[in-house]
Amino acid sequence: MRLGFLGSGNMASALARGIGEPALCFDPVGDRASALATELGGEAVADAAALAERADAVVLGHKPGQLLDAARDASGARAVVSILGGVPIADLRAAYPDRPVVRLMPNTPAGVGKGVVAVAIEAREPGVAAPAGEDELRAELLGLLARCATVVELPESQMAAATAAFGVLPAYVSLFAEATVDAAIRHGMTPDAAGRMVAAGIEGSAALLRAQDHDTLAVRRGVTSPGGSTARGLRALDRGGLREAVQDAFDAAVAVS
Repeated sequence: MRLGFLGSGNMASALARGIGEPALCFDPVGDRASALATELGGEAVADAAALAERADAVVLGHKPGQLLDAARDASGARAVVSILGGVPIADLRAAYPDRPVVRLMPNTPAGVGKGVVAVAIEAREPGVAAPAGEDELRAELLGLLARCATVVELPESQMAAATAAFGVLPAYVSLFAEATVDAAIRHGMTPDAAGRMVAAGIEGSAALLRAQDHDTLAVRRGVTSPGGSTARGLRALDRGGLREAVQDAFDAAVAVS
């Protein structure tokens, strides 16, 4: 399946890199499309119409508010894969009637083979079938996504929560890492040493969490001795309102999505 990326921004580029197949690329910023196409061994095309004509499926990577304008330009698309935040399948079907449509939400670590992708399961009325070819598109797409991400199929009603759970997580983790590095520097460490240690520590913590079947409490207790440095640090985070801040951030991301 030859994918055509309608938009070559950060999320679309990360997904394209993770899948790792030569692709067609179009972006109003021509240099951005050319750079991505060169990296993938693909081709930058002149406009959205050419992209739609030549691709087996068009990946919508433009801004959500551009849906209708983009659909007019790419009206010849044979199939549509959307990574647009907050745009439901019903709107995609209205913009691209009678075409197979798959809605998904990746995150940027897909570009290094460590992503998460949520794939929406549409709520349908009984007896209402998907457009011809949609099941085949979905199956083939899931195979490509598995190269670069943990793929989770969710009811579409949960896509906003999924975005808040993992879509924004690289930024949150980076903020926590930055704060930790800054604290280490204040205690005499070099930025390079602190950065390497924090990045490795985050990677190892994620691996440990997976090995413990995602049991956060077990991981936390495994490193927390009574009265020790971890216990004191956790208490300081609680006093600082970490849990409340995370909940507020989650709610804010859901509201936008």
